Amino acid sequence: MNVHAVILDWAGTVVDHGSRAPMGAFVRAFAQFGVTVSIADARGPMGMAKWDHIRAVGHTPSVAAAWRARHGRDFSEADVEAIFQVFEPMNIAAVRDHADIVPGAIAAIDGLRARGIRIAGTTGYTRPIMDVLEPLAAASGYAPEFTVCAGDLPAGRPSPLMMWYAMAKLGVWPAATVVKVDDTAPGIGEGAAAGAWTIGIALTGNAVGLSAEELAGLPATERTRFREQAAAELHDADMVIDSIADLPQAIAAIDERLAAGERPG
Repeated sequence: MNVHAVILDWAGTVVDHGSRAPMGAFVRAFAQFGVTVSIADARGPMGMAKWDHIRAVGHTPSVAAAWRARHGRDFSEADVEAIFQVFEPMNIAAVRDHADIVPGAIAAIDGLRARGIRIAGTTGYTRPIMDVLEPLAAASGYAPEFTVCAGDLPAGRPSPLMMWYAMAKLGVWPAATVVKVDDTAPGIGEGAAAGAWTIGIALTGNAVGLSAEELAGLPATERTRFREQAAAELHDADMVIDSIADLPQAIAAIDERLAAGERPG
């Protein structure tokens, strides 16, 4: 038994080094409703479907208090929908400026495909956002077989539904032959709930939040600190790697573990 399929997250994993597009859109969307959201609060639930993400941010104690002070009432489900209607166009605009492919991603993915491994995606982005992002990524050389988006199914991350749908569409089983790669805890949770192997991405994703240039400019000690911080957030993953460039070696290690009779989790 070996790995048959790899299901990749998008922002912070394959594109948008530092997962910067959604973070800025969340901050700006809440600001339009008179509430200031910190970058830390905006990044906290990253990886969830965007409605769930907005709901989680709105119920963060500091944001909930600010909302109550500004609007004279508690944050509500109607507010989630109102903010989403503002957020989605902002995120669509932002992905145009953050569609860069993470260094090493194309070579890593091509290497996996050369070994017969199927490549698909799941994302916390909605279909309208992906309708903009996917052609930009394809023009740069990345096109998975398909992507399952937030909103395509009744529940998003960390539920396993998007993973199970992807596995069914690929015709790949058992789950122990599938690997989920993601830079967020909800994305790792999605893979684990589906029974797949999980690989966390530490340095290019949401936990660090830096562009490739900013990351390259860090002193070694600071880079190590960021790496440890990200690994702590991704502690439920079967393994954590620095970036998708390291994925072929990680998949080879999982193949060895499968050969030895190990299973995910």
